[in-house]
Formats: sequence, C-alpha cells, structure tokens
Amino acid sequence: MRRTRTMITIAVVLVVVLLFVAHEPILLAVGDFLVIQDALQPADVIHVISGPDDRTDYAIQLYKLGYGKQIFFTGGWCASHGYYHGQHGTERAEAQGIEPESIAIDERQVISTYAEAVLLKELIAKSQVPIRSVIVVSDVFHGRRAVWTYHLLLGDVVSVQFAPVPFEASTYQRRWWTDKASQRYVRDEYVKLAYYYVRYRLSWGPLQQWLASLDRD
Repeated sequence: MRRTRTMITIAVVLVVVLLFVAHEPILLAVGDFLVIQDALQPADVIHVISGPDDRTDYAIQLYKLGYGKQIFFTGGWCASHGYYHGQHGTERAEAQGIEPESIAIDERQVISTYAEAVLLKELIAKSQVPIRSVIVVSDVFHGRRAVWTYHLLLGDVVSVQFAPVPFEASTYQRRWWTDKASQRYVRDEYVKLAYYYVRYRLSWGPLQQWLASLDRD
C-alpha cells in the first residue's frame, strides 16, 4: 500500500512538473490557433475591418507596398471613438499620401464581422472593375473567424487573404495570458467561433432569429 501511494505521489508530481514546464507552449498553441497569416500576393482590394487605427495604418502600409489597388473602409458611426470609421479611415489614408480615387467607403452601421463581409460582397457585386482577390486586415487573433466568415460569404469565386496587424505593431500580445486585453480577445474569439458556426451553419427558423438578436462584432 505504501509503495502504491509513493508511486501515485511521484506520478502527480511528474504531472505537475510537466504542466509547469509545458504550460507556455500549450498556451501559445491556444492563441496561435486563432492566428491566420497568409503569404500575401497582390490583390484587387484591401478591406479594413473597422476598428483601431493600427488596422488602418497597416492597410495603408500594404497598399504602399503594392499589395492592393484599392482600400475599402467600412464600419459606420463609432460612439466610443466619436467618428465614422469610413470617413476617419479615408482622412487618415489621404494624410499618408493615398489618392482619393484609390479609396472606397461604406458608412452603413455594422455590428459584426459577418456584416463587414456582407458590405465587401456588395462592393464586389457593384464594382465596374472585376474584383477577384481581396486582402482582409484586422487584429491578429481575429484571423480564423474572419477568414471562415469571408470564405462563407464569398465562396471560391474571390480569393481571400488575411493580413493581421503584426504583434509588434499591435496592442495585443502573442503571450496572451500575460495581458488582460489579449486574454479577453482570445477568450471571446473562441466563444464567437462556436457562436458563428451555430449561427450561420446549424441554425434555422426561430433559433436562427433568436441568435441573430445576439449578433456582436
């Protein structure tokens, strides 16, 4: 009996030690699963999902490097910032030397990533110049859900690449568990991934209508 207890104690200690040693790689893998970072090819449109200025600035940088022919700003009025995202993005882009004819905006209010993708789909449909490829710019932990959503709406007709704001230019940390904002982002993205799959793949009728009332970004 004493030998059995000793073996159990040793096993527990080994498990604790293993978890302590391996916890960082495991936590990194949890965050990295959300990250999509494509090897970019030039595209017809760079779509900036409405949000912080670092998204706009990174999209402008990509445009200047020749990765897009046009920048598309969406988002509508933002009460927390006190401006219209499209107008604000346009002003910021023009201040950095982007010509007005290379900028498109849609100032309709959006409350979700899905709604952002809908506006891009409408831009593609009404564009006189064929749009066959897009680069989507957002936060680094937003990647998996954003790419899933854009592929769902645009199908295989339009090539979708995701360009996250790099960690070094972002307020979020790859070691996400060490930063409260990054913790919230990673936690919320896993919840939203599950919600999006149920909302847009598995639901119908009254359930779908009820889920629609819960839509957030």
